[in-house]
Amino acid sequence: MTRISGALRSPLTFSVLAGLVIGALFLLGTGADPVSAYEAVVTGALGADGIGSTLTTGTSVLGLALALAIPLRAGLINLGGDGQMVLGGITAAVTGLYSPLPAPLTVALALLAGMAAGAGYAVLAALCENRLGVPLLVSSLLLSYPAVSLASYLARYPLKEPGSSLPQTRALPDGVALPAFGDSTVTLGLVLVVIAAAAYWFTDRRTAVGYEIRMTGLNPRFSAYAGVERRGLTLKLMALSGGLAGLVGAIGVLSFPYRFVDGSLTAPGYTWTGLTAALLATAAPLGTVVAAFFFAVLQVGGLAMERTTEVPRELTQVLQAIVIVFLAARLRFPGHLFPSRPFGRRARESEAV
Repeated sequence: MTRISGALRSPLTFSVLAGLVIGALFLLGTGADPVSAYEAVVTGALGADGIGSTLTTGTSVLGLALALAIPLRAGLINLGGDGQMVLGGITAAVTGLYSPLPAPLTVALALLAGMAAGAGYAVLAALCENRLGVPLLVSSLLLSYPAVSLASYLARYPLKEPGSSLPQTRALPDGVALPAFGDSTVTLGLVLVVIAAAAYWFTDRRTAVGYEIRMTGLNPRFSAYAGVERRGLTLKLMALSGGLAGLVGAIGVLSFPYRFVDGSLTAPGYTWTGLTAALLATAAPLGTVVAAFFFAVLQVGGLAMERTTEVPRELTQVLQAIVIVFLAARLRFPGHLFPSRPFGRRARESEAV
């Protein structure tokens, strides 16, 4: 009961509820029915016709959310998700097109190659901070641009599908694809991302490494005095972060339409939605999963809302922005209504620091 009470009074819950209330006020101001609009979002995202799209979108959103939450847990901000994801995707496409191995082995190799490409590129950003003194936030963001440009060049010229007017690579050979669940677009990639989330939770809550990461995020000076080597931790966490981002890119290529399409991985804004989810959950494993699913529902449900109620889907983006603004503002209410201290185990860790 204490945990439930703390969750209900937490800044996260307050921010989400405030976003929904203000969104309802926007709808009323435009003459729309908030109940019908929100019902259309839920039905369109979680109904029989929309759950497949939600899980497909959630695979990418959750993958990027986890990728960015891992370093964020230690106070490190990786803004290079786009570059790492795209580099993983184009590497998986090249591997799938030219691998001489049987199809199942080629799929496994493409996934590993995409992860390796993303991890290596993220480590480069970490080295820029460790060796050159360039802040990780800056180095990771700026390194995204050449990666995206390189992938775009490869898709438009050397690997371009002959006769196609679209900037896309040739289709992968038959069988070089992730298995799908039935006739849906949901693939084995969802299982891989869920396994990654479970591994993140176990490491964060049950291992000494997870404790070091949390302590570094809560108090870097304390963790340094305790013997945590900051540079080495940065390299490891960025490698994991980039590897997960590269995995998301590889999953996107090995799923429909089974090729690399220039802009298809970056246009939906998975990186920024994932970063929003990680920030909303303060990089906590379970919270990141819930927040990522929440944003996937908003993204898919917004399209259904626009079709059925003529309310623009941009409203869902407004809701996301409002939630983050309220969470960042940390509005100060009386202590018995809106405690400013964290709850549970996180509170005891903060006090110990």
